[in-house]
Parts: sequence; structure tokens; C-alpha cells
Amino acid sequence: MARSYGPTRPFDGAQAPAIPDAFKMIAQTANSTASKSPQINPDICIVNYYTNSGKLGLHQDKDESESSLTKGLPFISISIGDTAEFLFGDTRDKDQATKINLESGDVLILGGESRLLFHGISHVKTNTHQIG
Repeated sequence: MARSYGPTRPFDGAQAPAIPDAFKMIAQTANSTASKSPQINPDICIVNYYTNSGKLGLHQDKDESESSLTKGLPFISISIGDTAEFLFGDTRDKDQATKINLESGDVLILGGESRLLFHGISHVKTNTHQIG
């Protein structure tokens, strides 16, 4: 079943803000360089904030419409702040997952054939973001 993303936020009923133009530009520029990822005009922005003990178990992002998933439309992650260990793989088994560090400024695209990879954050590496 597809999740419905509407014009209001479900937790307070307020109007959802537009995606900042800078985020749209970063996402579109990054996606245009991905050779096998269908081109998109981003219309949804979800912000995940991780504390020093934050993590997100391996999962698939498959709440979008069946049409979006069939087309392999990408989701694009823009990392800001401390480095996080990102996991991804074909199964939910974290021991079998590939691990990479996502640092502030990194952009990750999962689209096309990689769209339904399991992925998550195992931990945040505190005090790794360089300011200035």
C-alpha cells in the first residue's frame, strides 16, 4: 500500500513547506550525473535527524506509488553534519550489508535497479563534521 504524501503535515496539520530550491538543485544535478537513474523533478522532501546515538535499521523505501517503484524513480539522500555509517544490501541482514561512510556534503542516489536495496544507518560518528 502506498503512503500518501499530502500538502499538510500529519503531525500538526500545518502546510508542508516547499522543498528548498537549493536542495532541488543539488538533487537534480546529482541525479543528472547518474547514468542509469530516471530523471526527476523532486516533489517530496523528508528530513531524518540523527542524534549521537541515532540509527535506522535496514529497510526498503517502498511506500511510494507502484508506478514510481516500477519506473525505478530514485530517492536522493543529501548528508549534512556528522559522518554516518550507511549500510546497504540485498537483504535485511546487517552482517551481509556493505558499509560506507557518508560525510557531510555527500549525495547518495538509489534509483533504477538499486531502488529497492535495503539500507539504513548503523551509527553516527560524533564530532566528525568540520565547520568552516
